[in-house]
Formats: sequence, C-alpha cells, structure tokens
Amino acid sequence: MNRTIFLLIIVSSLSMTPALAEALQDDEIDVAVKITGEDVVVDLSLVVSANRQQVWAVLTDFDHMASFVSNLKESKVVATSGLTQKIYQRGAASYGLIDFPFESTREIRLTPYDTIRSHMISGNMRKMEGTTRLVDENGRTRIIFHTDTVPGHWMPPIAGKLFIEHETREQFLEIRNEIVKRKSSSVILNEKPTLTSHASGD
Repeated sequence: MNRTIFLLIIVSSLSMTPALAEALQDDEIDVAVKITGEDVVVDLSLVVSANRQQVWAVLTDFDHMASFVSNLKESKVVATSGLTQKIYQRGAASYGLIDFPFESTREIRLTPYDTIRSHMISGNMRKMEGTTRLVDENGRTRIIFHTDTVPGHWMPPIAGKLFIEHETREQFLEIRNEIVKRKSSSVILNEKPTLTSHASGD
C-alpha cells in the first residue's frame, strides 16, 4: 500500500478517533506510543490478578494464541532449542473498515518466569524488537511490555498512534481475559469435590 492511499484511508477514519481516544482513557491498561520518523516505540503496563506462572503460561502459549487473540489468524512454534523458540504468526489488525495484514517469524528467548525477548527474523515489517517482563506485586503480576518497530509502510503520527494504541490495548485485554479464565478454571477444578464410595452396612 503506497503512502498516499494509506493516508487517505486513515483520514477517512478520523471521525471515529474522539470516541476511541475517550475509550482509551477509560481503560486500566497504560499504553504509550511514540512515533519518531519511521520508528514506533510502544510501552505498556498492566496488572493481572494472577501469579507469574499463570501469566507466563498464557504469554508463551504460542501454539494456541490465535484462539484467544482475535487479530491473529495463525500462530505456531516452528522450532525449539532449549529456552529459545522460533514462532510464526500472521493476522490482520483492524481499525474501523480498515484491515492491515501482518506476518512474521520471530526468535523468542525465554527466561522463566521473568522475561520474554523477541527478535523478528522475517516478515512484512522492517524491524521488530520486543521485551516482556513479569513483576510480582503482592500476589498479582505486572506485565511490562516494550517494542521498537519500523513498519513496512509509512505511519501518520496522530492517526497511526491511535491505531497502534488501540490494537495493543485490545490484544492485552484479550490476553488478560484468557489468564483470568484459565485461573478460574483451575480454581474450579481444584475445588471440585472428590467422590468417595461408602460401604453399606448400617
């Protein structure tokens, strides 16, 4: 998509940005997006009511991630070597009537249950480096996410910032929901009464 067409599509969606900006302010996930020239830096902070192991299990479930992150169409581990994995993902980020397809193969370096480092090997972005850290906070876990990317196409600073912030927030809302869902399921299973047989003789 060339720069002129991309700009026209973004401008056509600007009527939606006031409501979108208000929604972003109301949410508890803290997202900051900075666009400098071609470089896009995203920082996110989110506290989840789960321990680090429970959060880690969802963040590293790459083979099933497309089932709970809506902008992913495919996600799979294609190679594993110790604590390093190579993953392939493809999908489409949506903004109003606009879809932006993405595809990448990334090297993921894992330090359980502390840090996930990501480096893009190939894809339709020119650069993608990311780090996710997990920090204990009184029985809960803070997710601290940072990425530094160079998109494959020009990104208008204002509309592009809102678009990226919206997509990042939605993605981590879905991840948080999956963490809470799995935690609740685990509690229910642990609390399920065990059936015992009683000898009859009274």
